[in-house]
Amino acid sequence: MTTLVQRWRAHPSLTALAGFAVAAVFLFAVAPAVLSDFRLNLLAKFLCFAIVAVGIGLAWGRGGMLTLGQGVFFGIGAYIMAMHLQMADAARLGNDVPEFMEIAGIRELPSFWRPFASAPVALLGILVLPALVAAALGYGVFKRRVKGAYFAILSQALAAALAILLTGQQAIGGFTGLSDFRAFFGFKLSDPVNRRMLFFLAAGTLLLVVALVRQLMHSRYGELLVAVRDQEERVRFLGYDPANVKIVAYVVAAFFAGIAGALFTPIVGIISPADIGVVPSIAFLIGVAIGGRTTLLGPVLGAIGVAWAQTAFSEEFPSGWTYLQGVLFIVVVGFVPAGLAGLWPMAKGLVDSRFRRPSAPAPVVLVETLPEPATEKVESR
Repeated sequence: MTTLVQRWRAHPSLTALAGFAVAAVFLFAVAPAVLSDFRLNLLAKFLCFAIVAVGIGLAWGRGGMLTLGQGVFFGIGAYIMAMHLQMADAARLGNDVPEFMEIAGIRELPSFWRPFASAPVALLGILVLPALVAAALGYGVFKRRVKGAYFAILSQALAAALAILLTGQQAIGGFTGLSDFRAFFGFKLSDPVNRRMLFFLAAGTLLLVVALVRQLMHSRYGELLVAVRDQEERVRFLGYDPANVKIVAYVVAAFFAGIAGALFTPIVGIISPADIGVVPSIAFLIGVAIGGRTTLLGPVLGAIGVAWAQTAFSEEFPSGWTYLQGVLFIVVVGFVPAGLAGLWPMAKGLVDSRFRRPSAPAPVVLVETLPEPATEKVESR
């Protein structure tokens, strides 16, 4: 048995494969069998948040970039998907514009809506536009060596600016956003079977994203990203450009956020500026911090746990949840920097240090020193 455990520990890939197998069984078999349709749809929403958290864990936990503006990329993907679904519903009903435009008195479809009427273009935009925006922003920021609190404030200001911009645009729904989607690429959203299909799609995407990030963390690039976080000037001295390393991580995180936003729209059925502003961006970050930003599964568990707690407690304590969320963040950052994922190693270390038997001192070997043999002096005659 000991030999089997030693062989298992000698191959970390087997442990990771077993973890993915357990997660797949839970998501694709246990959760649909145990949870109701409402709870399953709620879990699908939490999985979207977990996808965003995985990207934040890569950029912040491994790269040291405090990303307070992931709501921007989440919103880009969400609004592109919402625009496509609205135009698909209008075309199915034989209308030239979506219903909310008719109510607002808009008779002609805006020009920036038209490309996303095509499903391939909409999917391409979801995958490419968040990454392009992140690449442009990252190039302008990291090449100028902006980091730390300045980068965090800049990214947060970008999220606030986008939310304010969308609030004033009636052509994108204004402050009420876009809602009332009837179908998802031809599948009726009112059908419970199709709702479950969306859950499976979100679960599969989360597993794929986690597998991709794990590969990045264990690659040469992952080691270089950690080196940039810890010793940026030394990495630059070795001939690497830290800005390029940061840009890649930032783009990957934005790519994941855009996909999560696109899945969030049909699952929840609405997207508004309130879902992509400063508050949601900070909520993403709090989930990652509480779960454990430097680990692989910590951001996932933290995002799902915080989202579940918000849903459960905000109904009974609507005004107190925000304060509780802030207290949790302060406690984790101040006393448990590794997050909940670091509690087990910490507890294990305390137990080992308390109950470990002191090792016996090494025996002292006394070496007897023998006297040197006496030499006879021969007198010459």
